[in-house]
Amino acid sequence: MHIPEHREAEKTEQQIADQQAADLLCLHDSPLVRAMYLSAGFLALFLAILGAVLPVLPTTPFVLLAAACFARGSEYFHHKLLENRIAGPIIREWSLYRSIPQRVKRWVYFLMTLSFGSSILIVPELWQKIMLVVIGSILAVFVWRIPVREVQSR
Repeated sequence: MHIPEHREAEKTEQQIADQQAADLLCLHDSPLVRAMYLSAGFLALFLAILGAVLPVLPTTPFVLLAAACFARGSEYFHHKLLENRIAGPIIREWSLYRSIPQRVKRWVYFLMTLSFGSSILIVPELWQKIMLVVIGSILAVFVWRIPVREVQSR
């Protein structure tokens, strides 16, 4: 049975991503240090979840930090995070290409605008509004500087 070329290329890219993810896995020898990495990974994952709903806290860097901690603390949780349909592709994209997908970047801008905009409307003091505009602008510049890899059309 013949597999179309684009599926072969897709499979090869997935195999490369899986190999790269396996290369990230480097469990520490000490059970105590592994437990500390595991705790740090859960803390980073918790902050990432908070970042999904709070305007000032970024999500993606905490997901990447959780992946790095789990890679040194727990093979099980490392693989679980990589298998996640939302976090897995972002982690693979970052580990392979040091970039984030364009659609993720668009979502980041949309959610930042929504959360900072609503927060600016809600806070009563002018200094709070100015602070939110400044923080949002700094965060937007930070996100803007993250590279985006152009996906090859098939």
